[in-house]
Amino acid sequence: MSQGLPAAGSVLQRSVAAPGNQSQPQSPEDDDRKVRRREKNRVAAQRSRKKQTQKADKLHEEYECLEQENAVLRREIGKLTGELRHLSEALREHEKACPLLLCPMNFVQVLPDPVASCLPR
Repeated sequence: MSQGLPAAGSVLQRSVAAPGNQSQPQSPEDDDRKVRRREKNRVAAQRSRKKQTQKADKLHEEYECLEQENAVLRREIGKLTGELRHLSEALREHEKACPLLLCPMNFVQVLPDPVASCLPR
């Protein structure tokens, strides 16, 4: 066996001898078919990339909307927490002076409307 040439049955020799790898002159129809197939594949790849980009853009827009909504809700939570703090403090101050809560008889006797008696007339 001479140096530089592949051994009989080697991978290189088999690939060269494979039916699809032989350089036969292609007919114009084969060339046209190949060109059409490549063009069709190119267009399909462009469509796929465009669709993927649109999907990513849509997800980004949805993310931005959710971030804004989240910020609005966090502000509302802050306002409601402040209001709760204020009303709880007002209730504690009212409980200190409420005649209904100070009078032990009020816990035994049921009044028609205990809240109405606390309100100014």
